[in-house]
Amino acid sequence: MTAAQNSHEDVIRAGRKVLRVVGELHLRGYQRLRISPGVSSSGGYWRCSVTPASNISSENGAQMLEWRECDAHYSSADGRRYFGWIDMARATPSALADRFLREFQEIAREGHGRDWLYAGWYVELLHITYPDVLPEAYGDHVDSTLRIPCGGLRNGVFVPAPPPGPGMKR
Repeated sequence: MTAAQNSHEDVIRAGRKVLRVVGELHLRGYQRLRISPGVSSSGGYWRCSVTPASNISSENGAQMLEWRECDAHYSSADGRRYFGWIDMARATPSALADRFLREFQEIAREGHGRDWLYAGWYVELLHITYPDVLPEAYGDHVDSTLRIPCGGLRNGVFVPAPPPGPGMKR
């Protein structure tokens, strides 16, 4: 099935699974892993990168300082091929977290450690967006300095901006 054939509900379900994987990683002690979610410039695809806090702006807690090959990148264009894995379409968030730790050892090492402020914010993000919206911290229509708009099946959903990262200013 191509991305164009995916229903909006399938996009939301797959995106939420990516978010739940990061939540699972936080539970396992990788609280310094952060997300940078947004919409492609065409507006057609939701994207989410997972990167260590050290690659997050000190001004915007959801903005990467740089796009890095070693980070984990997901696009709704990939459907259920989470992070490019063709054999994990039906995997649970826990199984995907296991695979993540095997495949992304470098960022897992960088992302290991406590960050209770971000982990708490992340739990709130999962709660506010449950069950049918995805956060959008970047895109043509997004100014996420104070809050993050969310796209999905409900309109007008916003999440407070995440705590800033320790990285440099942009």
